[in-house]
Formats: sequence, C-alpha cells, structure tokens
Amino acid sequence: MSICNLCPRACKIERKISVKDKGNVGYCRSAMLPVISRAALHHWEEPCIAGSRGAGTVFFAGCNLSCVYCQNYEISEMRKGIEVSVERLREIYFELIAKGAHNIDLVTPTHYTHAIFQSLRDPLPVPVVYNCGGYESVHTVAFLRNKVQCWLPDLKYADSSAAARYSDAPDYFEKATAAIEQMFRQTGPYEIDSSGILRKGVLIRHLILPGQVENTKKVLEYVAGTFAPGEVLFSLMRQYVPCGRAAEYPEINRPITDEEYEECESYMEELGIVDGYVQQKASSDKMFIPAFDGTGVL
Repeated sequence: MSICNLCPRACKIERKISVKDKGNVGYCRSAMLPVISRAALHHWEEPCIAGSRGAGTVFFAGCNLSCVYCQNYEISEMRKGIEVSVERLREIYFELIAKGAHNIDLVTPTHYTHAIFQSLRDPLPVPVVYNCGGYESVHTVAFLRNKVQCWLPDLKYADSSAAARYSDAPDYFEKATAAIEQMFRQTGPYEIDSSGILRKGVLIRHLILPGQVENTKKVLEYVAGTFAPGEVLFSLMRQYVPCGRAAEYPEINRPITDEEYEECESYMEELGIVDGYVQQKASSDKMFIPAFDGTGVL
C-alpha cells in the first residue's frame, strides 16, 4: 500500500508498518500492524451479539475519530496496547472461538483493515462483526465484502456542528450514512438464528448525548426513512458516562436525564422503529468499561 485512504480522513500518507519503525502515521496515529488492548469474551454487547457465552471481542488501539467523550479513551486516544502480527491476530480469533465465542467482534478496526483482511483469508466458523464508529469509507466497506457478516456501526450524529465539536468530523453524517447503506447492500436484511445470535446484517447503534435530543431525533428519522421493518436492527443507547475529555465540555459533562431518554425512546416508537433494542438506566455506569490490560493478546 502506498498511501492510506481507508477512512474519510483520506490522509494519503504512507503509514509505517510497525510502531517500532521510523516513518509516518495519519490522523489515527497508527502503524499498519494491529495494536490490541484486550481480546476476551465480552458480555455487554446487544443480546444478539453477546448471546449466552459472550462475543469474542478484540479491542484495537487507536481510532479515526477523536470523540472527546470516548469511553475507551485510554486506548482510542492514548493507544494503549500490544502490537501483534497478522498471524497472531488470526490465532487470537481461534482462541476466542475455543472459549465459546458466538462471533469475532472487532472493535474500532478501520485503521487496521488491511491486516484484518489478511487475517480473514480463510472463513471463520463464526460470524465476523465489524464494530465501528460509523465514520467509514464506502470503498473500505466494499473491500471487506465476504469477510464481514455483521456490521455494528455507530450513527453518532445527524447534526454537523455536534459532529465537528465532539468528534472533529463535520462531514460525519454524510460519510456514515453512505457507509451504512453500503453495509446493507452487502448483507441484505438481518438474520438471527434459533439461538438468538445475529448471523448477518446491520445493527445501527446510537448513543444519546446530553442536550442532544434533537440530534437523536434526526438520526431516528434517517433510520425510519431509509430502512423498512425487518431490514436493519437499531440500538438506542443511554449508556453515556462522561469520560475522556468530557470535563472540558460542560454541556456534556453529565449523564443524560430520564426525560431525555424517554423523549427519544417515545420518538423511536412513534416512527415505527421496532427491530432492535433500548437500554436500562443502569447501563450508564463505568463498571461496564472493560480493563484494557492486554488480556488475551499474547
């Protein structure tokens, strides 16, 4: 690869292979070889992902967004983790499968797409889940056709000013919706097996931010206006906890209120979005953030 244009940042620089090398990195500040912060069974995803035994979750360090409130700030911005080879990455998949993982859940994978593609040279016996921030390029999604069965994109913003302020991505909605529509073209309507596990399809996630009810309503309107019932799943999340640099932004330095969540949930029902999930208030707790301590990496 000569230049990197994996995500909408389109840095167009030649990224160095290893963090140990001299050379360039782009917006994600990552080399080409994957850096992993944790690889373990994870039970706090949506029921169709976590199931009864857990998702085989691989948390990658680095990110192509800069969300100031990120719950995984320790790894997304500070890039805490251990660099591994493509072969070791594939070994990790099978170690997780041997522990009973329903799937392989790749968290924040975009900037390591080439390594992931190589690691999936042969199909796995379980679905591959691409768990991303939504700020994706259509061509990168298309590149992963037949490698990824389940897509879990965030759809964080419909409001460009919020996207610019909190994630340095004013074009977020345009890029994310184009990518999500490509994901759906590749998978078709979602399919859940007899044990309740997603086998293929798109599950769109949206985290309600404090003071951003109107942004959430616009996201809901997009989903309801773009996809018919039975086509995609939708997860309306209330798990926001001020993390990262949220204290520098007073308007989001608090949990969402019951009133904010109830207004969004009611609007979701009003629009007829019935395929998916809502969250209980108890989900807004830092106890659900895993330890990024290198578990399962070496």
